[in-house]
Amino acid sequence: MLGYFNTLSNWGRWGDDDELGTLNHITDDVRLAAARAVRHGRSVSCAWEVAVPEDMERSTTTCPCAADMPGAENMPVPAFHNDRRWGFSSERLGVTFHGNTLTHIDSPCHIFWDGTMYNGRSHSLVDAATGSAWASVTAAANGIITRGVLLDIASVRDVPWLEPGQGVFPDDLEEAERRQGVRVRSGDAVLLRTGYGRARHETGAANGFTQAGWHASCLPWLHERGVALIGADTPQDVQPSGYEDVLMPVHAVSLVAMGLWMLDNCDLEACAATAAELGQWDFHLAVAPVRFAGTSGSPVNPIATF
Repeated sequence: MLGYFNTLSNWGRWGDDDELGTLNHITDDVRLAAARAVRHGRSVSCAWEVAVPEDMERSTTTCPCAADMPGAENMPVPAFHNDRRWGFSSERLGVTFHGNTLTHIDSPCHIFWDGTMYNGRSHSLVDAATGSAWASVTAAANGIITRGVLLDIASVRDVPWLEPGQGVFPDDLEEAERRQGVRVRSGDAVLLRTGYGRARHETGAANGFTQAGWHASCLPWLHERGVALIGADTPQDVQPSGYEDVLMPVHAVSLVAMGLWMLDNCDLEACAATAAELGQWDFHLAVAPVRFAGTSGSPVNPIATF
């Protein structure tokens, strides 16, 4: 597995100043092909709702009549304090989106290996006050629009969900392709369903740090296929990883060596149900990260359109 940092490396592949990594696989032709995957016009979300107060700190201000708010008489627009009919509500939100609960995207600066980020940049480019000056989420400011492919491994194994600690291997991916009549190709986003979303819906509880997910042996397969983005209904890596001294090999090799962006904690149940109903396992996928300057990711609501 440690050899993957060299054999799967994309450092310099798209130039020494590249911050997009595998998103470079998403060409204009790939986006056009993604548009042609829309055959029914049905859209579903692949994200969890962000719960209050469990996942988010929230402070809401309501003002039934804006003209009554303190300082309204000093507003430069006369109608602001003359109009007695309009009011408003507004929020101040605080979220920690990395972790095992919220649906979010990881950009390459999220993980270091030996103090180094994607394309050989030092961890010192991440500043406590201003964030990352390299490979932050704003590298994807134009959005990630591509063909998505859902690989339903729980169905392949004929179980409601994979148990925590069960890994997904390349043979599972190819069996899912065979059963579903789809093939992953360059520029695709691959979404991995372990069935954990179903377990979470039915039990109402999120697992701790033990989970199903990608086994590191899938990384050469993803590299060979030219996958642009991976997602899962867990935080990606099977835990335990199977490597005693490497905590999250999929995160480390993907983000640092490959520049492979990641969608963590998707809710893929509606996507899987729609795919099964329509007999269509590829779709147009739209992911639009918030342009938070210098951040290592963003909460997202991936939309699959069939």
